[in-house]
Amino acid sequence: MPSREKKSRTIQVGYLTRVEGEGALHLTIRDGKLADIRFQIFEPPRFFEAFLRGRHASEVPDINARICGICPVAYQMSTVHALERLFGVEIHPSVRDLRRLYYCGEWIESHTLHVHMLAAPDFLGCESVVTMAEKHRDAVERGLRIKKAGNAIIEALGGRSVHPVGACIGGFTRAPRPDELTRLRDLLLRARDDAAEAVRWVAGFDLPDRSADIEFVALHHADEYAMNEGRIASSKGIDCMQEAFDEHFQEQQVSYSNALHARVKGRGPYFVGPLARVNLNFEQLGKDTIALARQTAIPWPNSNPYTSIVARALEVFYALSEAIRIIDFYQPPPKPAADWQPRAGVGRAVTEAPRGALYHSYETDERGLIRAARIVPPTSQNQARMEEDLRALVHEVLALNQAAATRLCETAIRNYDPCISCSTHFLKLEVERL
Repeated sequence: MPSREKKSRTIQVGYLTRVEGEGALHLTIRDGKLADIRFQIFEPPRFFEAFLRGRHASEVPDINARICGICPVAYQMSTVHALERLFGVEIHPSVRDLRRLYYCGEWIESHTLHVHMLAAPDFLGCESVVTMAEKHRDAVERGLRIKKAGNAIIEALGGRSVHPVGACIGGFTRAPRPDELTRLRDLLLRARDDAAEAVRWVAGFDLPDRSADIEFVALHHADEYAMNEGRIASSKGIDCMQEAFDEHFQEQQVSYSNALHARVKGRGPYFVGPLARVNLNFEQLGKDTIALARQTAIPWPNSNPYTSIVARALEVFYALSEAIRIIDFYQPPPKPAADWQPRAGVGRAVTEAPRGALYHSYETDERGLIRAARIVPPTSQNQARMEEDLRALVHEVLALNQAAATRLCETAIRNYDPCISCSTHFLKLEVERL
């Protein structure tokens, strides 16, 4: 019979590795039961929502691109969609296609970074991509080739691959010529072959089956795999307009984190990201991606967070296929951006960042100056769900040494590809005056 002392322990992970940003994990187990769990996001808030106030709406897309170096397109797209709803802007169909292509580029580069360099080492027994490259050099080189293709798309539309500046309210500052996009086609075709191989590779990993009762949330569109447009849907019955986000979801502050937790009102934590999208939108993936998904022998939909790495790889293949399709049918719009006029009001929108649904809300005055801004990133939405997954690991953690327990917990968190920098918010300040 194990002693009482062996049943109680504290697992402290001071710095989570292979995630974007700075976070930590604290678990306290007492008498075989979880006494305390804190997924701590301690990276300082960067106050974007605060310093957007007073800025003109036209400045906001470029400012928000600086929120994240990995997913700047997502921040630009949620920004422009929210502001266009506010100002009543109608975009040209070719601009709509270019934005979808733009988002494909970000999904490709972001997902590939996670799959090949952040998550794969967990399943291959490696400490990092550096040690992984010693045994799996071909896989690392494949990942770099695919990521290069995603970067090329972003650079073609955004002017540069890091913190791009091409997107604006109404469209783009410049529309590419057809020949500029056609030059990308061979690169994308080669990357698509690599992406198919990557799907088969990760599907062959020894993925734990820790299925749970999870509510998945993502945009859904009847005619396409949702990126920029669609209704908010969930696996437990939510079906609403993007503007109704606050009617179904709520954020709450916790004492140990600079990121707010999010919950479905009246229920609890939920899951956003590639697995949620694949689960809710499988039939919109297209015949080639669906055929590839069938080869994995993984049931879709499923509620096992550890299949997220396969869902990400499938989305890379889909995004490359979609990018090629858009390029093949591209016709430049009459002008890069639609005209618009500022007005007072509130605009809200959700788009699908690589890590999941990204909600933006803006209030402007009649001059188009920002009066209030609110950003709900996917990592903060997933934070409570991550803690639920960690709670389910308590009995396994109890039987492991410190190093093995740390790896197990970090792997569970990395399933969500957390972008910690994105998730930090300005916390509510209460002042008691006596």
